Amino acid sequence: MPLKRRFLNTLLIAFAVFLSACASFQTLPDLKVREALAPTGTLRVGVYQGSPTSLVVDAKTGQRAGVSLEMGPLLAQKLGVPVQVVEFPRLALVLDALKTGQIDFTVTNATEARARDMDFTRPLVQLELGYLVMKDSPIALIEQIDLAGVRVGVSQGSTSQGVLTREFKNAKVVPAASLKQAQDMLKQKTIDAFATNKGILFEMSDELTGSRVLAGRWGLENLAIAIPKGRDAGRPFVNAFAEQIRENGQLQKSVQRAGLRGTTAAP
Repeated sequence: MPLKRRFLNTLLIAFAVFLSACASFQTLPDLKVREALAPTGTLRVGVYQGSPTSLVVDAKTGQRAGVSLEMGPLLAQKLGVPVQVVEFPRLALVLDALKTGQIDFTVTNATEARARDMDFTRPLVQLELGYLVMKDSPIALIEQIDLAGVRVGVSQGSTSQGVLTREFKNAKVVPAASLKQAQDMLKQKTIDAFATNKGILFEMSDELTGSRVLAGRWGLENLAIAIPKGRDAGRPFVNAFAEQIRENGQLQKSVQRAGLRGTTAAP
């Protein structure tokens, strides 16, 4: 190849690399957006252990994963602020902290009731709601849950507690202070089933020998990013971020790393 043509090709390649770098470079958002979404100067991400939507820890390697755990730092990076992960014993405490502005970000079930206290993006993913029972349980079908004498555990303060308390005609709802306590209650047979999303149920079943997740579902959760009320200047940025992580595959990779099961495509 002639020297002149080789030189031109080198210039063209260098220019293409430059254009690619320019396209991938993103300027930081307006100061008002950063102050709205991270008012302390740090994005505080609320998580609780035991749910792939929030935080799970591999018992063998100690590796941590979870949708909230991974998407929070991504948003902080986009904002150009540090991130702080704040752990809570259960989801209800994460939500309380979000309502009072003690944290700035989490991923959770977007319900009408919660939308009165926090703002949500469009759903990122949907999760089936189901039941976990022990292997020797006489309950084989979801239709056998709402019967007299059946005790169904739920996470204290959860959406499942509110919905099933209203919908059950015969079964009794029994709150559990943590997922670990729920597992103990199943083993000790103080509850006959535990109800929540299947992402959590399959995680519990992996740890609880002789347990099984019933086929079918009693509802769906719409997982979305939640931020405190009053952060209106930052809402368009968070909404755009939610769409971006859906489209570029970052959300799906996080779902896979966390081992989140029981998902369906969000509308």
